[in-house]
Amino acid sequence: MTPSQEIWVFAEQENGELKSVALELLGRARELADELGVEVGALLLGSDVLDLSRTLTNYGADKVYLADHPELKQYRTLPYAKVIDRTVQAHHPQIVLFGATMIGRDLAPRIASQLVTGLTADCTDLQIGNYLDPFTGVDHQNLLYQIRPAFGGNVIATIVAPNHRPQMATVREGVMKTPETTTGRVAKIVKAPAEFTDAELAVEIIEHYRKPKSVDLRAARIIVSGGAGVGGKEGFDLIRELAHVIGGEVGASRAAVDAGYIGKDHQVGQTGTTVRPVLYIACGISGAVQHRVGMQESAKIIAINLDSDAPIFSVAHYSIVGDLYKVVPLMIQAYKNK
Repeated sequence: MTPSQEIWVFAEQENGELKSVALELLGRARELADELGVEVGALLLGSDVLDLSRTLTNYGADKVYLADHPELKQYRTLPYAKVIDRTVQAHHPQIVLFGATMIGRDLAPRIASQLVTGLTADCTDLQIGNYLDPFTGVDHQNLLYQIRPAFGGNVIATIVAPNHRPQMATVREGVMKTPETTTGRVAKIVKAPAEFTDAELAVEIIEHYRKPKSVDLRAARIIVSGGAGVGGKEGFDLIRELAHVIGGEVGASRAAVDAGYIGKDHQVGQTGTTVRPVLYIACGISGAVQHRVGMQESAKIIAINLDSDAPIFSVAHYSIVGDLYKVVPLMIQAYKNK
């Protein structure tokens, strides 16, 4: 079969509800596909999920590759991997994207291994560009630039796969903007084969339990975050007070989480949650690149730090050099007075 050259997105869903990262990826895939002049495909696996095709179409899909089967109701690695592997080999897309979720991180490496192709994990950006191979002199056109922090976040690496297809990547949740929906679009539904052997169904899910998150940072319009400079668990009481007064949620840097000051659900950054609130207040956060990539697209950023050379000030709209234990109480009192 002639390669389709399409860009595919794994449309991850759970209990009939699409994950937000799938919609974010569809938006970016739509932009990349328009640049290349190709179509966007959505891989939709599950049971009784046909209705989700309309949502995927409205968010940019030209085709929905649908595998609807009772054995796909809940995620299991082997059945999902078999369906996607067969579908990719039948249609030959040039790019396949997964969310860097628990499921995406389990599924994508297995698919890449079966297809004998590369995979870049935890990308924070995707672009189209060219690559001149310095060893062969071959000028490769329209490759996927798979961009992600590397070496502990000290550099931003751009990775290409000039000689293997499909080009595959997992992308972190929240780093791509969710696109606007477009009504009136029509997508083609393509049936994907869903037949399984007993060996592929050897794993049985007895019970499904998920601990709810204590905070939803991605939905927060205001976030007040504390870092190592807060000094301890007690210091976060002040952060919580400011967040409560202004109607925000409490975030934290990885340093604060690793020190045990607050739970991991509150972590903002490369290994936490990527956020874009209307207002982000960073208290005692130095601003390592791992943290900045997770909050630098906030509409307004206020940074409070004793160190005037702290990297956080490079992305802040308003910088306050001072002791957070003096500055934050003044902010709380000023807000209460109004």
